[in-house]
Amino acid sequence: MNPQLKKLFAILAFSAGPVLTTVAQTTLLPFGSSWKYLDNGSNQGTSWRAVSFNDGSWKSGPGKLGYGDGDEATVVSYGSSSSSKYVTTYFRKTFNITGVNNYNNFILEYLRDDGIVIYVNGTEVKRDNISSGTVSYTTLASDASDDGDDIQTATLNAGNFVEGSNTIAVEIHQSDKSSSDISFDLQVKGSSSSNLPVISRGPYLQMGNQTAVSVRWRTGIAANGKVKYGTVLGNLTDSVVHTDVVTEHEVRITGLQPDTKYYYSVGTSAGVIEAGEKNYFNTAPLTNTPRKIRIAAYGDCGNNSTNQKNVRDAYLNYVGANHTDVWLLLGDNAYDDGKDAEFQTNFFNIYKDNLLKNILLFPSPGNHDYDNNSTRQDDHNIPYLANFSLPKNGECGGLASGKEEYYSFDYGDIHFISLDSYGKESSKRFYDTSSAQVIWLKKDLAANTRKWTIAYWHHPPYTMGSHNSDSESELVSVRKNLIRILERYGVDLILNGHSHDYERSFLIHGHFGLENTFSFSQHALSNSSAKYDGSANSCPYVTTSAKTDHGTIYVVAGSAGQVGGTSSSFPHAISYYANATTGGSLVLEVEGSRLDAKFVAADKTIKDQFTIVKDANKKTTLPVTPGQPLTLTASWIGKYQWNTGATTRSITVTPSAGTTVFTVTDNATASGQCLRDTFNVVAASPLAEMQNISEAKNGAASFSYRAYPNPASGNTFQLEINSWKEQPLRLLITDLNGKEVQHKTWGVPSGISKQTVSLPQGVYFITLTNTKGEKQTEKIMMQ
Repeated sequence: MNPQLKKLFAILAFSAGPVLTTVAQTTLLPFGSSWKYLDNGSNQGTSWRAVSFNDGSWKSGPGKLGYGDGDEATVVSYGSSSSSKYVTTYFRKTFNITGVNNYNNFILEYLRDDGIVIYVNGTEVKRDNISSGTVSYTTLASDASDDGDDIQTATLNAGNFVEGSNTIAVEIHQSDKSSSDISFDLQVKGSSSSNLPVISRGPYLQMGNQTAVSVRWRTGIAANGKVKYGTVLGNLTDSVVHTDVVTEHEVRITGLQPDTKYYYSVGTSAGVIEAGEKNYFNTAPLTNTPRKIRIAAYGDCGNNSTNQKNVRDAYLNYVGANHTDVWLLLGDNAYDDGKDAEFQTNFFNIYKDNLLKNILLFPSPGNHDYDNNSTRQDDHNIPYLANFSLPKNGECGGLASGKEEYYSFDYGDIHFISLDSYGKESSKRFYDTSSAQVIWLKKDLAANTRKWTIAYWHHPPYTMGSHNSDSESELVSVRKNLIRILERYGVDLILNGHSHDYERSFLIHGHFGLENTFSFSQHALSNSSAKYDGSANSCPYVTTSAKTDHGTIYVVAGSAGQVGGTSSSFPHAISYYANATTGGSLVLEVEGSRLDAKFVAADKTIKDQFTIVKDANKKTTLPVTPGQPLTLTASWIGKYQWNTGATTRSITVTPSAGTTVFTVTDNATASGQCLRDTFNVVAASPLAEMQNISEAKNGAASFSYRAYPNPASGNTFQLEINSWKEQPLRLLITDLNGKEVQHKTWGVPSGISKQTVSLPQGVYFITLTNTKGEKQTEKIMMQ
């Protein structure tokens, strides 16, 4: 059909009035929301139902709530006796409704086992399986219920809810004190008969940065679009309108404040279709904002399976009320062929009431998103590209790629790179080092200044799961041609899917061959588990912010939907941990110089975890004036034990004349210490300091150095030298028997410089000497 005719028909359809009158249902409070609850068997009388009741001391947790069925997101208590359980359990929820006058009535959908009484803003609106009359905390349900998983409904008049804050109070009653289970969850929908279209997809968030975000949604009939937004729920004072009459809506909101939470509603110029407490977005923080950033990574998720839903629910259970900033998709987002209908049923419908509404989404494509046809990138004709708006022009930081198939973006002090490992661009594949994608990648990495770098795409360089990186040509080519580029530029973490399992490597570098060529002593930089949980050999991986080859961790997280299947040599030799039987997702939590990762399994357990710490184990010399207060701060985030007895991250000292050494570790016992900073505080009078500086300028050289990591895994370590002036320094390395192992002389510049030293496994003494005979000696262990 002619495009102009299509647009004309859309306009006529939208303006057709009663012909298109629909009953739109907007979810205002979804299933799975967090509820306050009281599970101590007490008599709460009637005051607990009121809007003004203070439930601050009650527990909280997401629905489904209850016990006895094994599928609860929150398990509540029934007391100490299984034969004499509490009869009544109480639940409360306060939430906001924007545009209450847009709704003709409201629909309650709820799970109850056994009996239920529901109050809205202090008034009873529904009782089910409870006899009439006064209800007390000892009132039993009318009969036993086996339908705790069946959704019940009740329709309420429009006057039951008010604009802004509303409170729902619920009591669940057992039919018998020995009954095995109770169940509860509830959602609220607003129903309106109007010309407002029904939302069939979304809303979801795209291309979020420090000052802007795009909101997308789809409607069943064509209409214009309007997004209202503001920092106060129920008081959305600003708006953006698009006048095009379409079913695919996208609104770009600009002029926002960094690191700020905004609530939003979506609709048309005629009214609000959807709003609520879960409709919000957080703008990106400034680079050095001191807060935790949470990232979810889902690989191979879109298959509409029980595992996909369990992985989703386990993740929501893990994060609880905490916000997730960024959501990464690792490809194969809609099985089997990446069709639009498959995206609808297998992705958008699964995540519509939780993750999509309030997390910035940044996907990468997989082979199923291309319908297993790599040539489809050339015609840009895949639903994946139509369904997502991606920052090809550098809208979110990073270097503009000009392609939505691959791009980069910044969030806080993290640089993300999303690559396309399957598409074919001008007959060149992802792993062809002369391809436009790899040429762009090198330039993007060279321009990156963020502390952390995380790259993600679909096809893994190392796996022995449902795919084999030794035998499959695409995976072999990725490993041989691409990995060395990323390692050279100091990429910290590489995330992939494709194999339907979880595999996590040690901190490694320089392995580009088959699995049987992996050498732990040559390619692994540490033998630690990096779990950092107090167990033996669990210290974090300590790296540097420098964009050098400091080692990379590789994670396959391809079981957020599809799960199972291994190669004969599973797990891959680089793996510290692997799991091919339980699906899950990866959560990353980054704060300052610390990154924590956890594999959150579908059974709601943490199967694996690891920690990376950057720029720790520092040795610092600080000249001060005697009696002058000085604040010392540990270089990491975690636990602290100072040699002064303090346990805070920072301490303030007032040194007297002379040199005082302050140390801080992450554990009070030497056997448990993983991190250690040393501060040499040199307190001298201003005159003495001037004399020292004068002597230094006249040739009385002074220097210090540190060797790290210590112990060092692999065969190299770093010497960081701090010299007052340019001068030659002689390095002498001896073994425990005093035998010379290595010596050389460097001309070091003034200030801080670094040298890389190679040694085989063993324990050594390192001595640096200048021409004046000043020297410093330290011991290092090569593991």
